[in-house]
Amino acid sequence: MTGETDSGPRQGTTADNPWPVRTVARKIADWINRLGTVWVQGQLTQISARPGTSTAFLTMRDPSADVSMTVTCPARLLRSVEPPLREGASVVLRAKPTFFLGRGTLSLRADDIRAVGIGELLARVERLRKLLAAEGLFAPERKRGLPFLPKGIGLITGRASAAEHDVLANTQARWPAVRFHVRNVAVQGPQAVPQILHALSTLDRNPEVEVIVLARGGGSVEDLLPFSDEALCRAVSAAGTPVVSAIGHEPDTPLLDHVADLRCSTPTDAGKRIVPDVREETERVRQLRDRARRALHGWVDTQDRLLGQLRSRPVLADPLAPIEQRSEHIATGVDRGRRAILATLTREETALEATRARLTALGPAATLARGYSVVQFADDRGNLRVLRSVSEVSPGTPLRVRVADGATHAVGTDAASDAEQDG
Repeated sequence: MTGETDSGPRQGTTADNPWPVRTVARKIADWINRLGTVWVQGQLTQISARPGTSTAFLTMRDPSADVSMTVTCPARLLRSVEPPLREGASVVLRAKPTFFLGRGTLSLRADDIRAVGIGELLARVERLRKLLAAEGLFAPERKRGLPFLPKGIGLITGRASAAEHDVLANTQARWPAVRFHVRNVAVQGPQAVPQILHALSTLDRNPEVEVIVLARGGGSVEDLLPFSDEALCRAVSAAGTPVVSAIGHEPDTPLLDHVADLRCSTPTDAGKRIVPDVREETERVRQLRDRARRALHGWVDTQDRLLGQLRSRPVLADPLAPIEQRSEHIATGVDRGRRAILATLTREETALEATRARLTALGPAATLARGYSVVQFADDRGNLRVLRSVSEVSPGTPLRVRVADGATHAVGTDAASDAEQDG
């Protein structure tokens, strides 16, 4: 059939030479009839066995995906299963795929049906728990904290159920202004998981919903199986809104409890944990106001005492007194500085007069006044120099003679003749 399906239409059919419907249906039926029997596990969502008929019609659904198939079986086979099967039961059946030519439909023809026992269900839940745990869906770091006061709470629960009443009553008793977005769904049976998934998706997209609560009362293991469904657990883990699980009673622990961001033992407990108590918060606000008032009064009293201490200090009690004291100190310093400067000037002036007298006594002017003179001659460069020896000039050299009241000029003569005259 594979060769016919892949190559037949290309080789044997054209737009001008198509196959009739019966040919296509027969070829499909021939290929499906070659398949052997298979064991299939799923959940019964519909059972139709009319009295007087020999064939029963079932609908089997995959609990982890939106996939279902029609199953037919002898009515006596269905009646032989103990305990009797009901919708929502998990079963394992042996069947052979069958294609009905007249309707062009595919179904499974079952010849053996076995109900899945509680032990097997629990074992499968345990295997799924280990799988999800290994993937990290139970990790504490994935848990998100709930907002202190959510502006909107989504509630997924059964219609007019005790769980719905417990959540609403306890939450509104703690915070009367809380706003709920309630979605009523089936909480057991084959339709539970699809309806819960749809409600969860709707509430998760609502921007006004900041917390989603899944609530259900207690029940048997079979009744709580939808809350251990793999598809539901993965949807809760992927939700962008924090999810609270409030399923059953304290001993009931479906897988949803491990995946949810917060696990509550009962729906009543969920009502107490998703919002604060208005009376407690009012009392806490009153206590905080009292503490703030006492702290403020204490601070004001402390600052008032500090200001009193500052005002009592001399610098603030009489602020001009330190200025006057400093002014007197400055005036005294100025007087002392003036006297010291005058004393120094007098002392230096006296020393200067004594030095001037000594210079006058020892200076050349005083010597000239006593009858001495200074003889100068011009050197080769024309600069006047004091004559200290007769050897420094030759006869006829012009000389300048300085005396006390002026200067006169002379001419040098032979030094030897002068020596003889002096002799």
